[in-house]
Amino acid sequence: MSTDSPAVEYLPEFTTVWSFPKRGNWATHKSDYRGNFAPQVPRNLIEMYSEEGDSILDPMVGAGTTLIEAKLLARHALGIDINPDAAKLTEEALKFAHHPPTKQKVMVGDAHDLSFLKDDSIDLIITHPPYMNIIKYSDGKIPSDISNISSLPKFCDEIEIVSKELFRVLKPDKYCAILIGDTRKGKHFVPLAFNVMQRFLKVGFVLKEDIIKVQHNCTTTGRWRTKALQDKFYLIMHEHLFVFRKPREGEDLSRVKFSLIPPMNSCTPY
Repeated sequence: MSTDSPAVEYLPEFTTVWSFPKRGNWATHKSDYRGNFAPQVPRNLIEMYSEEGDSILDPMVGAGTTLIEAKLLARHALGIDINPDAAKLTEEALKFAHHPPTKQKVMVGDAHDLSFLKDDSIDLIITHPPYMNIIKYSDGKIPSDISNISSLPKFCDEIEIVSKELFRVLKPDKYCAILIGDTRKGKHFVPLAFNVMQRFLKVGFVLKEDIIKVQHNCTTTGRWRTKALQDKFYLIMHEHLFVFRKPREGEDLSRVKFSLIPPMNSCTPY
């Protein structure tokens, strides 16, 4: 198996619209874990926002896409997942040799509580959280699994707890990237992504980028097309990749922190 970095399959992105019709399949990447993102996403982020030898955290690691890319790009990385099955998949995916050697660690844990990590200790955070209960990764068997939450306000409350921990462990002037999508209820659009964005801003992050990622090869598209035309709604075919920055202590944020959107005490009630 070749673990070399991709040549033809990958080109660095340079706009705020990312589209990967062909998912990268180099190294040990697989597409059989529901909801995992294309390796082009973490590869672009790692190359843009970190250097060789830096430390990367994915607190909801899933099948390990972020950690595979960290290994290929010579970054140290920690992957955490509340689901032991996901942690095992990541451990298996990391069983390949690569030079120069770096350390990737996988553990079962809860992103709500990262107390085992020191303040200001991580160089880059990349993660792809569940979109509420669109995909239930543990079918209710793990109480703290946020993929079991169907209420938008409750989901955002839990995400806020996670975002506080991510803010704490990230080094100042470093970046935290979150890929998050939206959903529908009662044939109406539920702005999950922007509600999540508000919670990250609330705990102190500032928004560096809002990248639109086009969705491809969705297995439910064909099934929903007829219903969408009949009931007059559009299929959601994009996600938001928010890149947040942790400000430096005492930094003047007057030029980068905006208040055009009123602060939310709670999420939009759906």
